[in-house]
Amino acid sequence: MIKTRIVAAIVAGCVTQAASAEEIGDPVAGEKVFKECAKCHQVGPDAVNRVGPVLNDVFGRQAGTVEDFTRYSKGIVRMGVDGLHWDIEHLDTYLENPKSLVSGTRMSFRGLKDPQERADVIAYLRTFSASPQNIPEAAPTALPHEVALSPEVLAIVGDPEYGEYLSAECNTCHQADGEDEGIPSITGWPDEDFVVAMHAYKVKARPHPVMQMMAGRLTDEEIAALAAYYAGLGAE
Repeated sequence: MIKTRIVAAIVAGCVTQAASAEEIGDPVAGEKVFKECAKCHQVGPDAVNRVGPVLNDVFGRQAGTVEDFTRYSKGIVRMGVDGLHWDIEHLDTYLENPKSLVSGTRMSFRGLKDPQERADVIAYLRTFSASPQNIPEAAPTALPHEVALSPEVLAIVGDPEYGEYLSAECNTCHQADGEDEGIPSITGWPDEDFVVAMHAYKVKARPHPVMQMMAGRLTDEEIAALAAYYAGLGAE
């Protein structure tokens, strides 16, 4: 499934408990962190598209669909057509590492590695989204009741030689040399990002019918092997 960062959120103290939901993060703190995003994005009543699109009403919005914004990458538009809508999980993944969600994105942002900073930014953006804003149980204010991949799955050490053997079918679409004409490159992806993405497709949490079918055929060990193989290609 998508790497939801729920485990990290527990450590940060911002995850929901079984019987109740809490706010995502601190929007006041998020406004300060957002200054890093404001180099490209605007939000608020007077916001206009800049290098990046306006982020008003981002929650629930189909990816790649802001009116009059023409600088979207083919990758983000394609994922929007495939069904990607911005919710807490996808925003969290994108803010941590944009290319782990959309490998061909034009968003040249190093990402926010601190889960609390991501939670705060998401809470800040929530204040510019549709009502109801202040009901913890109302999506997308409440964090979803989901779990991340188990430590056992993430700890599997893949065999790159086995991954190379398995990659034949992948390479009918993805180019091993890293070119991404029409199809996102997966060469050089960090192992964990690759594993998370494939499991997201496997449980249909990430949209793309072909990838869902392909990932659904793979075992945990086979996914780890492919991850090791493609990560190694990027080291050459």
